[in-house]
Amino acid sequence: MSYYTAQIALSWMALGVLCILVWENNWISGEDKRHFYLTYGIIAASALMEWTGIQLSGNMNTSRWLLSLVKCADYMLTPMAGGAVVAQMKLRNRWSKALMIVLAANAVFQVLSLFTGWMVVIDTHNHYTHGPLYPVYIAVYILVIVLIGAEFLVYGQSYRQQNRASLYAVLLLVIVGIGVQEVLGGEYRTAYIALTLGAALLFIHYAEFAQMTMDERMSQQRSQLMKDPLTGVFSRHAYMKALEKYRRMDKLPEDLAAFTIDINGLKKVNDTIGHEAGDELIIGAARCIEKTFGDDNPCYRTGGDEFVVLAHMGKVKADETLLLLEQETVAWTGESVSKLSLSSGYALTHEHKDLTVEKLVQVADQAMYVAKDAYYRKSGLDRRTAR
Repeated sequence: MSYYTAQIALSWMALGVLCILVWENNWISGEDKRHFYLTYGIIAASALMEWTGIQLSGNMNTSRWLLSLVKCADYMLTPMAGGAVVAQMKLRNRWSKALMIVLAANAVFQVLSLFTGWMVVIDTHNHYTHGPLYPVYIAVYILVIVLIGAEFLVYGQSYRQQNRASLYAVLLLVIVGIGVQEVLGGEYRTAYIALTLGAALLFIHYAEFAQMTMDERMSQQRSQLMKDPLTGVFSRHAYMKALEKYRRMDKLPEDLAAFTIDINGLKKVNDTIGHEAGDELIIGAARCIEKTFGDDNPCYRTGGDEFVVLAHMGKVKADETLLLLEQETVAWTGESVSKLSLSSGYALTHEHKDLTVEKLVQVADQAMYVAKDAYYRKSGLDRRTAR
């Protein structure tokens, strides 16, 4: 086995391993997998054609037409291997269109050369040499590399700044590998080793970026789960997480205060003015609660018009906070609704030392319902219809 044959064999094996890695990766879509398989298949086929041409050259038992056909396929597939790498990027722009046109024109040129001898001349000993129009192919080759470089630059814009250097380094590696073979020739058959390494490194780059993108998406989803989409305060999901944190404690903090807050008259607003007005009330309540309690005491929307705040304060501070909340609601006014009324209650750990956090919230809830009953008695509204 020659050194060059060993190189090609290792390239084929590496491309096969890449296909297995793609197949095993459940995060890659079916369409993206097909792009990877196509890229690796074209690189493997073009490497096979180049290797076969070298093996057949000088073999008197080989048909001249077979050798010409193999070289024709070699000169068609080699630029296509670079085009297949670009196809993985799934770009649709003027550069990708120009690349497809150049590759198609080259394929037509190679087929014509099969009958005219423009690209390959075969002597009486069945050795092939470059034909008179081989420089045209070199020009096409260079143009393809330039277009691939342009696509890499465009593709790199979709990555963060710190992820682009590695992408451009992959391109440089492939260009150097191809350039060494084209300039030095002979035993310096480095093009397909470079293409295979480039394909492998691009897969690593793709997988790393895909993982980063997935991590960011999951982080965004977790953030969205933690926030109530209507009001922007913490969600019921976040509230359950908070309760779980307190459950894991051996003892609740001495200064823990659980507040429950409910909007008065929301049903009547929904029924008479509309749900957009009701949403305005809910958002207004959330803003008033946030202003009152501040960032250090998280507010959770646990139901349609129900809020819970888990704060750290004593009884005097808790009473002052409820007064401040009332002042905020009195000052509030909306576009569809002019008034906002809240019923609130709280429970303190130091007054209920043996209670769990859930029980503490239930005690606060009972106090809130006492305040709500007082509101409906004072206003004269029917609680069943106003709520």
